[in-house]
Amino acid sequence: MAYVISDACVSCGTCADGCPVGAIAQGDTQYNIDADVCVSCGACAGSCPVGAINEG
Repeated sequence: MAYVISDACVSCGTCADGCPVGAIAQGDTQYNIDADVCVSCGACAGSCPVGAINEG
């Protein structure tokens, strides 16, 4: 199951930098994960400083 970014996102970009498949991109108000590209590795969740990423 792909990971999702909650409204707690502070748009720091740490998750995008750590994504091995490039599934994370800046959206209008926060970063977003492309569920079709996400491989559910959890690297983004482990790197998020505010805990805004969870398995969806």
